[in-house]
Amino acid sequence: MRKGILLLILASLLFDFQILSAQENQSSSSNENAPADSVKPKSRLTIGGYGEAVYKYNFYSDNMFRYSHAEKYANAKGHGRVDLPHAVFLMSYDFGKGWTFNAEIEFEHGGTEAAVEVEAEETGEFEKEIERGGEVALEQFWLQKSFLDSKINIRAGHIVVPVGGTNNAHLPNEFFGVYRPEGENTIIPCTWHETGIELWGRIKGWRYDLMVIPALNSNMFNASNWIQNGSASPYEFKVANKLALAARIDNYSVKGLHIGVSGYVGNCFRNDIITDGKASKYDKVKGTVAIGSIDFSYKHKGFVLRGSGLYGHLSDAGLISTYNASQVNSSQSPYPHTLVGKAAWTAGCEAGYDFFTLLKENSKAKDQKFFVFVRYEYYDSYVPVADATPYSWSERHCVSGGINYRPIPEITIKAEGGVRLLHSQYNQEPWMALGITWAAFFKHEKVK
Repeated sequence: MRKGILLLILASLLFDFQILSAQENQSSSSNENAPADSVKPKSRLTIGGYGEAVYKYNFYSDNMFRYSHAEKYANAKGHGRVDLPHAVFLMSYDFGKGWTFNAEIEFEHGGTEAAVEVEAEETGEFEKEIERGGEVALEQFWLQKSFLDSKINIRAGHIVVPVGGTNNAHLPNEFFGVYRPEGENTIIPCTWHETGIELWGRIKGWRYDLMVIPALNSNMFNASNWIQNGSASPYEFKVANKLALAARIDNYSVKGLHIGVSGYVGNCFRNDIITDGKASKYDKVKGTVAIGSIDFSYKHKGFVLRGSGLYGHLSDAGLISTYNASQVNSSQSPYPHTLVGKAAWTAGCEAGYDFFTLLKENSKAKDQKFFVFVRYEYYDSYVPVADATPYSWSERHCVSGGINYRPIPEITIKAEGGVRLLHSQYNQEPWMALGITWAAFFKHEKVK
C-alpha cells in the first residue's frame, strides 16, 4: 500500500518530453490538438499526462497454438478484454539560464501488483501473489542545456528514441486507432527509451536529433517481435558493452505538412552479461541492426492523412538464432530461445475527415471534432535466412475503420473495427474496440 502511495506521489512529479517538444515548437507540431498547443506562456513548472482506457473484443481464439494448428480453432469462440494501455504522468521544470529537467513515469496495462501475504486460514503460510500484470517504467529522466534560442540543445539521461513514426508521435491524440499502429509496435521497441546523450535543435522549418545510446541485446530477439524486446534488460542495469547511433530529421516548411526521416545502427551481439567466449564460430559475429524509416502527416481543412514505412535488417541472423537456442533454458531464464529473422518491415497509412468542419461558425459544436477514418497496415516480423524455418503467420495485413469524437481538445472517444488478414492456411482475425483517451496539463506555472 505504501509503495503504491509513493508511486502516485512520484507520478505527479514527472513529465513527457513529447508534450514539452510540442509546447516549445507550436508552429511545427504534428498534432493540431496536442495539449501543449493551448499553453503559450513560458513555464517554469509544468505537470501533465495522458492515458487510455479500452474495451476490445476479438472474434477469434487467442490460443497459443492457433497458428501451428489453425484447423482446430477455425470455429473457436472469441474473447473480450479491458485494458489500460498507458497511464502517464509527466513533469518539466525550467531552472533558468538554459537548464531544464524532464521526466515521465508510465503505467502500462494497469501497472503491476505483487504482494506477499500471510494466510491465517492456512496456518500462517506465506503466499506470493501477482494480482495484475503490466509494467511500471521510468521512460524519461533527463537534464538539458539549451544554446542559441534552442538551435542547439544537449540532453543527457533517459530519453525517448524517436525512430519511426509512432515513437515520435505516440500520444493517443496523435493517431486515430484505439491502439497504437500495430506494425511498428510489433517489430521495434515502442515507446523506445534508452539512457544516453542527445544533440538536437530547431533551425527555421527543420529539426534534427542525434543520439548515442546503448546497443540492443540480441539475446532478447525473437520471431514474433523481431528486435522489439532487445531494448529491455532483465537486470537492475542496462548492459552497454556496445553503443549505437540513432538520428532523426524533421521538416515543417510546407504549411500543414510534416515529413520525418529517422534511422538506427548498432552491433547487438554479446551485448549482455551472458557471453560465450569459447565458440570460435561466433568470433566474427557482430549482429548489426540497421533501421531506416520515413513518416509524414498532412492536414488541410478537416482532412488528416498520416503514413509511415520502416525497414530493418539484422546481419548474422542465422548464427544469432543458433547462439540464442544454445543459451541455458531454465524457468528463470529471461531469453526467448527462438529464431530471429534477417529483416522485418512495416508500412501503413490512415486517413480521416472531421465532419464538424462543415458546421457553421455559430454552431455549438464548432469547437468539437468528429473524425471518420480508415486505416491500412502491412508488416512482417520475420524474414528468415536461407534454409531457416519459415513462419508465414508473421506476414499480416491489417484493415480497420472507425470514428474519433473530441468533445473538448483534451478528450477523445474512439470506436474502431477491423480485421487482421493472414495467409489462407490461417484463420482471419476480426475485432472491434472502444476507447476513451486524454492528454492534458494539470498545472502550468508561469515564469515570474
